[in-house]
Formats: sequence, structure tokens, C-alpha cells
Amino acid sequence: MKGNELHNMTDEELQKKLGELKSELFNLRFRHASGQLENPMSIVSCKRDIARVNTEIRARELRARA
Repeated sequence: MKGNELHNMTDEELQKKLGELKSELFNLRFRHASGQLENPMSIVSCKRDIARVNTEIRARELRARA
């Protein structure tokens, strides 16, 4: 996921995307614990996407205050 994609999303879309990513991370961790995960780097990638979404949400909050 690129930053440009996040900039073009609405606040509601960002919240929805964040929920999807968190559920995906849960599923990835569950599959990793049961030994069914083929690519462990997908967990890292998902965490980074969550961080990107959270960063964009926070940046919008700070811009709204100013």
C-alpha cells in the first residue's frame, strides 16, 4: 500500500481499511502459530500497512486542529 492511496481515501474508508488490516493480521498470526503460514514476511508487511493507516489518521487529526 502506497501513501498516495491513503491520501486519496476518506476518513470512513481509512477506518474500514484499518479494521480489515487488523483482522488480516489476526488471521496471519493464527496461521503462523498453527504452522500454516508460508510467508512470515506477510505479517511484517501487514503491520507496516497498519502503521501507515494510523499515521495518516493521526496526520488528519492534527491538520484538523490547526
